[in-house]
Amino acid sequence: MRTDEFWALIEAARATPGDSEEITERVISALADRPAEEILAFDRHLHRVLVASYCEDLWGAAYLINGGASDDDFAHFRGWLMAQGRAVFARAVAEPDSLAELPAVQRAAVTGAEFGAPAMARFAAEAYRRATGEDPPVEEGRAAYPDLNDFWDFDDEEEARRRLPRLAALFLEPPQE
Repeated sequence: MRTDEFWALIEAARATPGDSEEITERVISALADRPAEEILAFDRHLHRVLVASYCEDLWGAAYLINGGASDDDFAHFRGWLMAQGRAVFARAVAEPDSLAELPAVQRAAVTGAEFGAPAMARFAAEAYRRATGEDPPVEEGRAAYPDLNDFWDFDDEEEARRRLPRLAALFLEPPQE
């Protein structure tokens, strides 16, 4: 499985306008038409993408944008982020504060909308079930998620302003002087 193939599947699903749930359904449907081994290869790549995006500042960004984010909420947020496409995803992983440039995020600062696509974070497993009628096999030796037990306190507004200044400007009240 090549990175380009993985993202091409997502980009093809994004070619037709729709929300993240519709994009996810199109990804699952397209992948379910492929051989089981290919679906498992997509699942391995999906796991690598999710592990690579398990970063504390991206989690902090999800926390600010969504008004909180548990571990599951963060996975769902990263699913939504994948549905935004490769360029947005890669930039957000490298520079989480860049999410402040997205029109949907800017609107969310006003409307309170939250972002998550739970099925996108596990689209390959669902495609495998549809294709085979079985759960995908558990694979040994998968990359482990980084240990983020000592991450910064996402409720610390001063730290949020330091780490994610553009998002903090959108989602936090101005500091009291």
